[in-house]
Amino acid sequence: MTKTPAAPKRRAPAKGKRAPEAVPAPAPPASGSPPRPFLTFHPTGRVHEKTLAVLDALEQAADPTVHRDALAGVVEELTNWGMNYCFLQPLEHAKVGFLVQQSANIALAGTLQVMSSVIRKIIGRMDGPQLLSVSGYIRRLMV
Repeated sequence: MTKTPAAPKRRAPAKGKRAPEAVPAPAPPASGSPPRPFLTFHPTGRVHEKTLAVLDALEQAADPTVHRDALAGVVEELTNWGMNYCFLQPLEHAKVGFLVQQSANIALAGTLQVMSSVIRKIIGRMDGPQLLSVSGYIRRLMV
């Protein structure tokens, strides 16, 4: 009998936590160069106001971790808006038909359900500096 080779052993993750790296704000284009491309969507005033309120509360809190659930909710809502804006609305404008539109709606609902679970698990494990990093990134996107 021939033995199959053993799978390589994985290294255990490091015990200490690294501080999150700050995400630099995009640099403005150099004078005379064409503007950098970007993609934007416009959530309703309610979503925008809620997002700003959560970011303000998290950034001003002595313990940002108490706002994990609220931040996860905002990230879920923004994800939903972005998917709708970049995927569902173009289908509607293209007049793809009822069945295609409904199929896309159902597929997107399932995708968002899975993503929501992942978003909540990841944000639920973040520490204060990590939450502040995510908050700052979202705030920079809202210009």
